[in-house]
Amino acid sequence: MRRSAVGAPSASRVAEAPAADRSAAAGAEFTSPAPAAAPPADVAPRQTLRTEFPFELPRGYVDDSGTVHREGVMRLSTARDELVPLRDVRVQENPAYLSVVLLGRVITQLGTLPMVHDGIVENMFASDLAFLQDFYRQINAEGHTRAAVECPHCSEPFEVELGGSRLGES
Repeated sequence: MRRSAVGAPSASRVAEAPAADRSAAAGAEFTSPAPAAAPPADVAPRQTLRTEFPFELPRGYVDDSGTVHREGVMRLSTARDELVPLRDVRVQENPAYLSVVLLGRVITQLGTLPMVHDGIVENMFASDLAFLQDFYRQINAEGHTRAAVECPHCSEPFEVELGGSRLGES
C-alpha cells in the first residue's frame, strides 16, 4: 500500500481536476517547499558553543626524540569523560591519578604529536600539569561555580567558589 504525504494531491483528485489545473496539481508533489521567512530583526542570532580551546604550556612536553611540544588544544569535558576514569584501576588505587587520565581524554592536540593520551600527560613537567589542571577548570566551569553574595555584616558584595577544588570534582 502506497501512502501519500499529507496535503499532497492523490491521483484521483488530480484526475478529477480540470485539464489546466491537472498539470499544476501533478507537479505539486515535485516542487520544493518555499524558503523559510527570515527571522524578525529583533530576534538575536543563534549563538554557537565553543568546544575547543587552544593553550600553550609553560615548559612544554618533551617527546622521545627531544622535540618540545607546547601548543595544544583542549576540548570541553563531557560527563563520560569524568565518569570513565573512575573505573580505571590506577585511579582506584591512587585518586590523584584522576587528573592524568582525565586530561589524557580531553587534550585533542599537542604540538605535532599524532595522539595525546594519559601516558603523555603523566610524563609532563609538574608545572605543565598544574597549568592544564587550572585550564581544565577554567574552560569547563566558565565562571558557573562562583556565586555573587553579599556580606551580612557590611553589605559588601563578593564572590564565593561553590565547586570542588580538585580536577574532576564538582
